[in-house]
Amino acid sequence: MKTIKSYINDNKDRFLNELIDLLKIPSISADSAYTNAVLETAAVIKTSLENAGCDHVEICETEGFPIVYGEKIIDKSLPTILVYGHYDVQPPDPLNLWNSPPFEPVIQKTDLHPEGAIFARGACDDKGQMYMHVKAMEYMTSQNELPCNVKFMIEGEEEVGSVNLAKFVAANREKLANDVILISDTGMIAKDVPSITTGLRGLSYVEVEVTGPNRDLHSGLYGGAVANPINVLTKMIASLHDENNHITIPGFYDNVENLSDAERAEMAKAPFSLENYKNALDIDAVYGEAGYTTNERNSIRPTLDVNGIWGGYTGEGAKTVIASQAFAKISMRLVPNQDWETITDLFKAHFESIAPKGVTVKVTPHHGGQGYVTPIDSIGYKAASKAYEATFGKTPIPQRSGGSIPIVSLFEKELKSKTILMGFGLDSDAIHSPNEHFGIWNYLKGIETIPHFYKYFTELKK
Repeated sequence: MKTIKSYINDNKDRFLNELIDLLKIPSISADSAYTNAVLETAAVIKTSLENAGCDHVEICETEGFPIVYGEKIIDKSLPTILVYGHYDVQPPDPLNLWNSPPFEPVIQKTDLHPEGAIFARGACDDKGQMYMHVKAMEYMTSQNELPCNVKFMIEGEEEVGSVNLAKFVAANREKLANDVILISDTGMIAKDVPSITTGLRGLSYVEVEVTGPNRDLHSGLYGGAVANPINVLTKMIASLHDENNHITIPGFYDNVENLSDAERAEMAKAPFSLENYKNALDIDAVYGEAGYTTNERNSIRPTLDVNGIWGGYTGEGAKTVIASQAFAKISMRLVPNQDWETITDLFKAHFESIAPKGVTVKVTPHHGGQGYVTPIDSIGYKAASKAYEATFGKTPIPQRSGGSIPIVSLFEKELKSKTILMGFGLDSDAIHSPNEHFGIWNYLKGIETIPHFYKYFTELKK
């Protein structure tokens, strides 16, 4: 019988090559031009789960892209772990900012990754982190080390809001029944500072449209006499924050969870260099809500950001025109106790109310989800902590994340089980950005750590 370390050493090149082949497939769920690539990726995942030792694997069709389900039930009296991940990826744009083609993976050494990192779209989010679980499963089944039952649910629509996952989960509660859900779609503080994500922010995502005259107008003949939708939109957006960067929507903060001074003090123990943070982003100052630190602003406080804004003429040269319409996409990251649908309604009512005469406003909600907190006294958290201790040699730090994984709260609602977020990425991995990458060390460390979670969770559940 081989230890997990020796198994990884013996199979390292194969583990890397399999991931590289997976990353070559442009499984972009947001663009219908890549539908065949997304479906191809689902088929590859199915084969990988079969090869990893699952006794039953199927591609479950939805109204959109399919969900790959796999399981290995060794004893129904033992605990069951449900692994969730996604095989779709973000669009790679802007392509000109990539140092290498996004779907032609390359391994390069960096200061943070002297062992090398795989540069490709989806390397960290989430193909690399999802595939760690497949390879960990392979080890446990091949060496007869699987201590409990395991189920996999790998979807292809996470990057477009998991639009069909809720229906699938609600219709398959018995199939998906579990004792804990395990996800690797988050990060850790540093390679030598392991951490477990214990909180996620919720999300409300909307698109706004401001319409003025019934056509584009000559800015000389009509300028100053007709409301300019672009001018109006920018003023309306600017009014959504006050001088302290506090969001001005009435009722927005009514249910915001306020952490105690003691909890904030615990958060502050996490290693953080403000200078390094600014240098990494090439900025000379940080920005945000008054009264909170940078780490608090991007994790335990709600936010409102414009993700895109357009209207009028944006081509080469000049065109003196007052646009008929202006548009913006706006996301609000929410903290626990803020209901995303309530916040969406509050935003819509407020934005419509502040529109001046001369324009009409339309607010279109897109998608959203609830925030989530994992209790650190749960069996799942304790098992994850012991797993990190076994491979990193130190106790991981509980950390709240600024990101959103809306399906986590959905899982608890429908399946009545807690989720453990064991991420192995780093903030510098450039997910959703050009030159996304995932360290080889991180990839292999994840494969090494995951089997320990199975072992300790099973022991603690007895």
